[in-house]
Amino acid sequence: MTPWVKRLLAANVIVFFMQYTMPAFASPFVFVPRLVLVRPWTIITYMFLHAGFTHILFNMIALFFFGPRVEARLGPGRFVQLYFLSGISGALLSLVFAPNSAIIGASAAVFGVMLAFAMFWPRERILIWGIIPIEARWLVVITTALALWSGLQGSQGGVADFAHMGGYVGAWVFLKLIDPSRVVARFRASTVPRTDGSRLAKWKQVDLTRVHEVNRGELNRILDKISASGIESLTVQERAFLSNFIPPDSRPPAA
Repeated sequence: MTPWVKRLLAANVIVFFMQYTMPAFASPFVFVPRLVLVRPWTIITYMFLHAGFTHILFNMIALFFFGPRVEARLGPGRFVQLYFLSGISGALLSLVFAPNSAIIGASAAVFGVMLAFAMFWPRERILIWGIIPIEARWLVVITTALALWSGLQGSQGGVADFAHMGGYVGAWVFLKLIDPSRVVARFRASTVPRTDGSRLAKWKQVDLTRVHEVNRGELNRILDKISASGIESLTVQERAFLSNFIPPDSRPPAA
């Protein structure tokens, strides 16, 4: 797990413990949009408060699964900026569209991390509730549509829909400002094997009798996957595994 993901997880859990052992603790830190000028610190502190165990559980699970790869991709500094700017933009959107609704929770910040994940790995499959597969890009589209529809209906059930949408908006603006097209292109160039036929042919010519039997089946599976769906369908882990079998003369020179 990456450094800032660990720190944020710990901070949220510690504050949650304080919140429920000292009931009066949370009140000054809740974000109430119409009181933002009186209590400006709440635009940050509300991100560390949660309405109950289920609320913090789902937020922390999402941060645990999406956060490390995004932090590793962006670097610690930009990851922290992404996280807090997403949370702040969630508060600001709530200020505009739901000024009388108090909000708490890390959801806006976590949604920003989810958007970054979907921008970098749009076709990565996510298992909803551990059983329903969905690509990261469609997860963002569906949750955006649900939040927009629910928000326009009055946000029933105590869900801060405009904060969720604000998290997406803030993350999208931040990633555009740091020129993600160039960042993503450079990242993919360094991690995705070239798709030219000659290189693929070299991989297929690997002498399987010289490959340890533990790896042989996995290598065959990945090569079959490339033939069926293309190299772009491989996960980061599969690409890393495949790179071990690139013939030495086709490896890029060391910098």
